[in-house]
Amino acid sequence: MNPAAHEIVIVDDEVKPAQVLAEYLQRDGFRTAHILDGNSAVAYLRQYAPSVVILDVMLPGLDGIEVCRAVRRFSMVPIIMLTARVDEADRIQGLDIGADDYLCKPVSPREVVARVRAQVRRAAGPMTRDQYTFGFVVEEAAQRIWWQGNVLPLSQVEYRIFKTLLSQPGRIFEREALLNAKDGVERAVNDRSVDSHIKNIRKKIKPYTGDTEFIFSVYGVGYRFGDF
Repeated sequence: MNPAAHEIVIVDDEVKPAQVLAEYLQRDGFRTAHILDGNSAVAYLRQYAPSVVILDVMLPGLDGIEVCRAVRRFSMVPIIMLTARVDEADRIQGLDIGADDYLCKPVSPREVVARVRAQVRRAAGPMTRDQYTFGFVVEEAAQRIWWQGNVLPLSQVEYRIFKTLLSQPGRIFEREALLNAKDGVERAVNDRSVDSHIKNIRKKIKPYTGDTEFIFSVYGVGYRFGDF
């Protein structure tokens, strides 16, 4: 594991504790970002792809529970929740809505760093399994696609369409075939709905893959994965 390749986002409205935690993470080689409120956290996570989110429960605006619930609608980024609440029901609620770990304050920064390392290792695990296509990994059991240790924040419809393209690199898929890939998720409306989903897929994978193009348009026909 190369910590420098991983950004850890700390969402906490208390500046000093967040700075201390960031210093410990940086000493361990991680890059960090600090966000002060829940609404800004959701907006940031829609645009960027950190390796782990450390999320305080008590936040202005959206609280940590609401943030976790919102993020889980579009991303499977590992989330470690921090709270001063010691009630078991609070911990269970956090885990039930999708948190990967839950720590009660006060907690040692060293322990938080250790939990972060564990989440990074766990997230990298599927890279050794499932279907590989030019650096993308399709994890069919969980219905998600990975790129270099990060889960791409695709909707279920986008997952199915992108998985179809990845299944046969170089093949030109007509829009109708990609519409069929959506079966069971939402009813196809017209060809333009595929164009819209492709646009969203390109936008969502770009923060991970950079300027490299993977999905190509074939005028009047459809789309293909790879420029072959």
